[in-house]
Amino acid sequence: MITDFVSRRTTAGRPCSCPLPLPCECSYAALLRARVRAVTRRTAGEPLLRNGHILAASAVLSAALGSLFWIFATRWYSAETVGTSYAALSVAALMSGVGRFNLGDVLVRFVPRAGRHTRRLVLRCYAISGGLSALAACGFLLLIPVVAPSLDFLRSPLLAVAFVVATAGYSIFDLQDGALTGLRRTGWVLGENMLFAAAKAAALAVCAALAVGTGILTSWAVALLLSIVVTNSVLFRRAIPAHQRADRTGAPMPRRLMRYATADYLGKLASITTYAVLPLIVLAQLGAAQNAYYSLAWIIADTFDIAVFSMGASLVVEGAHRPDRLPELARRMLRHAGLLVAAATAVVVAAAPWILGLFGPDYAAHGTPVLRLMAIASLPTVLITVAIDVARVRRNLRRLIGLQVAHCVLVIGLTAVLLPVYGLTGVGLAWLLACCAVAVPLLLTMPRWMKAPERRTA
Repeated sequence: MITDFVSRRTTAGRPCSCPLPLPCECSYAALLRARVRAVTRRTAGEPLLRNGHILAASAVLSAALGSLFWIFATRWYSAETVGTSYAALSVAALMSGVGRFNLGDVLVRFVPRAGRHTRRLVLRCYAISGGLSALAACGFLLLIPVVAPSLDFLRSPLLAVAFVVATAGYSIFDLQDGALTGLRRTGWVLGENMLFAAAKAAALAVCAALAVGTGILTSWAVALLLSIVVTNSVLFRRAIPAHQRADRTGAPMPRRLMRYATADYLGKLASITTYAVLPLIVLAQLGAAQNAYYSLAWIIADTFDIAVFSMGASLVVEGAHRPDRLPELARRMLRHAGLLVAAATAVVVAAAPWILGLFGPDYAAHGTPVLRLMAIASLPTVLITVAIDVARVRRNLRRLIGLQVAHCVLVIGLTAVLLPVYGLTGVGLAWLLACCAVAVPLLLTMPRWMKAPERRTA
């Protein structure tokens, strides 16, 4: 009995001096440390979770630094300027998505097996996305008097050129992330996003000190250019050559690549439309100040979705390498991401007024309900994202398009109904109801779509 007592009162091989009766806090701490070490070792040996964690950390840190950027913006610029600037950036993202053809996700899916074809594939995707995004931006500038009169300031010659170049640059910014992720260089994705966020905040401080009226847009464009130059130097001088040396043959691009890219593009375009159209709806019906309150709440809530989407990219890469393990990998990703999002959602729901209070009391007063609802909506979004990634790996084009289009139609339709009645809270309700409406059927049919055999492809 004495021997057993002494052995139980040890911590990590050392005698425990805690005078409390068993079980003591020291034993709990030792068990916790051992559990953390075990999880860390398991994660380090599993590329799915290791790269997924890095991508999620990149997304979360970028969002945190992005929130810091908007905190500075709300201190140095009026709510009306913040609202119109955010609407302009949303339009740039939309036009970039229109012209990008979602080739970033195509790179994530096909770069792992491209081998000696990698450089050619990346450059072709850059040329297509950059050119089409610039054309889309020009088309929007022509339509501003009809679709968004409040953004007429973008039609001045200097801002018009900057808007077109920045929209094309945003497409390159997205594609370089896809290429690095497909090459399993997720650490560089983290570094690139940190560089963009830090440069954006520094440029904003300079613009505010110089009293530049378009400082929010200018700082965003300058940081984007710097990030593109630095990241592509790493990508084409180190990452791609190493990948081509490791696989000197590489699988040629499948004959149905354009069909896959088109389907993925249509689905992604639906998602981008959702994100970009809602600020324009709020701006048109409630004004610039209310759009600023909504935009800041959305930036915070969207952090969860971006983190899950980023982790899903790791699922696509590993599923492309090992299609036979896709069901196992998908279940692991669903369980892991679901627990992380649930914990983060609980924190945001409880602390929403204090989080938004960092931007000012008006943001907390008007944005708290919509932030809480959109944060809760992130829980069913985890299941939707995993289902989309499984369809992407298996090239299940109908499911890939259908899930994203259904979500887009539901969110915009419900917003049109609920916004006039409930204001900004109606937007949050629309997000939550739409996500649940898409996720519930997926949950009921999970055994079927999760374990379905991979189709034979050309």
